[in-house]
Amino acid sequence: MDYRIDIKFEPVHEFMNSLHTYICRASYKKIDLSPSWATATKKQLKPEFAAMLDEMLVNGDWWSFAYLLGLLVPEGRGVEGFLDWLEKLTIQDLVQLFTANGNEFPDEDLEVFLARTRSMFEQWYEQYFRNVDPAILQALEREKEERLQQLTDADLADFVDETTNGMLFKPVDSADELVLIPQYHFQPVNMVTHYGRKIYCHYNSRIYLGDDDYIPTHDLRMIRSLGEKSRLKILRFLHGGPRTFTEIVSHVQLSKGITHDHISKLRTAGLIYAHFEGENLTEYSLRKRAIHQMQERLLGYIEEG
Repeated sequence: MDYRIDIKFEPVHEFMNSLHTYICRASYKKIDLSPSWATATKKQLKPEFAAMLDEMLVNGDWWSFAYLLGLLVPEGRGVEGFLDWLEKLTIQDLVQLFTANGNEFPDEDLEVFLARTRSMFEQWYEQYFRNVDPAILQALEREKEERLQQLTDADLADFVDETTNGMLFKPVDSADELVLIPQYHFQPVNMVTHYGRKIYCHYNSRIYLGDDDYIPTHDLRMIRSLGEKSRLKILRFLHGGPRTFTEIVSHVQLSKGITHDHISKLRTAGLIYAHFEGENLTEYSLRKRAIHQMQERLLGYIEEG
């Protein structure tokens, strides 16, 4: 492992992640919270604010820089402390923060950006996140502490693999630290961003409040992901070695959209590796360990009956 590894979690991380989840409308059908969460959340928001969020894009420059602020706030401040810190930021402070993290702000009025960002974060906190279930934040804090204990004497490559449920980060000249942040709202999807010398991976914490079934939600997802012929065909193809998305599309002879959906199901189940260079996903490969784990867990579930 060519990266320094760190595990972090602050409530502001989940604050940012929850807003990202709401704005990322294309992912509503992929996340465990489902479209019903977005519908219920929208009813909590004032119409003017909801309309503003409906126009937001998570892949735009503005959101990328706004999200960065949630990663740069000094630790231990909580969400209200983050909002207070943001309120006191000057334009000069903002320029220095972005420059220090290797990010050049686009040709836009920084005063407009800062005012817009403050307004959006304050409204999201007051209208949604202030009332989020504290059990979520407590569970994420426990996840962080448990992972930090495991990190002490773990093989780093295996640790990252297990923590992220199948993500491989190739060395790149532009980064030397990998920061892993557990997240709840956007699970089972992982999110990777690259700022300055750090790669941030907001990983699926696999926390399911009230999940008292004999077979956990994540294990059930693994089993369900195999119930489709094309996905088995993809796994068999990946047994031959890492493949790009284009190669997989060519092999399965399906549209890019359908192929992408099959790959997403296999990824969130942890049955394939996603290879990253920085924040760019380059190829996929078979994650055999997950298949063996699934067999053991399934047998355990059956034998417990």
